[in-house]
Amino acid sequence: RVFLMWLDRDAMSAAMMGGILSFVPFSFFLGTATYASTFVSQYDGAKMRKRIGPAVWQSIYFSIAAGLIMASIALFARPIITLVGHDPALARYELVYFKILLFGALPGIVDAAVSCFLMGRGKTWTVMWINVVKTIINIVLDYALIFGHFGFPKLGIAGAAIATVISSAAACIVYFVIFLLPANRRDFCTSNYIFDKELSGRLMKFGIPSGVQFMLDILGFTLFVVFVGRIDAVSFAASSMVFQINTLSFMPMIGFGMATSILVGRAIGAGRPEIAQKTTFSAAKLTLGYMITMAAGYCLIPNLFMLPFAAGASPEQMEAIRPIARTLLYFVSAYCIFDTGNIIFSAALKGAGDTKFVMYISIWLNWLIMVIPSWLAITFLHDRLRLYAVWTALAAYVCALAILFFLRFLAGKWKSMRVIEKMPVIPASMPAVPTVETESV
Repeated sequence: RVFLMWLDRDAMSAAMMGGILSFVPFSFFLGTATYASTFVSQYDGAKMRKRIGPAVWQSIYFSIAAGLIMASIALFARPIITLVGHDPALARYELVYFKILLFGALPGIVDAAVSCFLMGRGKTWTVMWINVVKTIINIVLDYALIFGHFGFPKLGIAGAAIATVISSAAACIVYFVIFLLPANRRDFCTSNYIFDKELSGRLMKFGIPSGVQFMLDILGFTLFVVFVGRIDAVSFAASSMVFQINTLSFMPMIGFGMATSILVGRAIGAGRPEIAQKTTFSAAKLTLGYMITMAAGYCLIPNLFMLPFAAGASPEQMEAIRPIARTLLYFVSAYCIFDTGNIIFSAALKGAGDTKFVMYISIWLNWLIMVIPSWLAITFLHDRLRLYAVWTALAAYVCALAILFFLRFLAGKWKSMRVIEKMPVIPASMPAVPTVETESV
């Protein structure tokens, strides 16, 4: 986004819109495929490690099919972008970015699926270093392909999308190499690639609600961005910049959330829900301290966070964007503290298998508190008031989610849930079908 801001304000805004649009279907497949990490963590906690490899393979098969579906959506890219209704100059950028991400989605979904083998067993340092290398590859290719350096052609926003696809493919290869190491084939049965109808069905049963929740959450956020884009170009650029700045607080929380989900899953698999509860509260306290620090930074030194964007951008454009972005960072500082509860407690619930509750609450609050009020604000309010009204709706949505997920966690119903078999089973290639514990919302 920083490089695209240096290239052109509209390119950065278009990458925001095109990226979110592609992420709507992508998020469903990603949320479903990566739920395999909960299976891995619960199998690991239950000492049923021979079931880990087959569980990951079911996610891989789903991911391959998902990637092909994503590529087929690219055939409808132009009417989708037209429906968004943005300025033609902006729409041209959005279409290019959107199509490339759709065509190249497969390695991104598959790499997330295979990473569950490591994430579910708590090998987060390995995943972190792979993602660091992936990010470095992405940044270098972004610089080379956007601006035409190191002998590469100057592709602009198309180069940014291509860099994303290539870096995902590189990570996918590394994950597969680790997954198929001889020691892992021996200890976790990762060479058992046979399709297991029962295990795959169970992954879909628990994973699809997680995927639907993720997708509809992103869809609501996408509509929010569409509404902001209809206000004016400066408001859209300022919002895009602030969302990018917010990743400094949001992305570490996602990592903490994933770790919480894994540890909860492992404790549930081992039959120790009290450990899961203690772990969740510890994670919430730790992340709350980080978020309070970030919120203070957004309020006290907002210009510092904007420096990377200003470094290569047009001074005139930055002067128009800066005061609006500064105000929007106050909104972020208000809701990011609540985002701790949103991310950590929802991750804990999903780690236990309480995916349907998370899905239903997310859907209802998304539309009732954020999407519909944002549409009303865009339709009936005027000038800058529209922008601040939709951001108020976003902040209210995040806060409401956090409160309800926290209350659900305190209720403790998740303690009796489980996504794996009650007893160890024979390998997936054999005809026996394990017993599955029934889950309820």
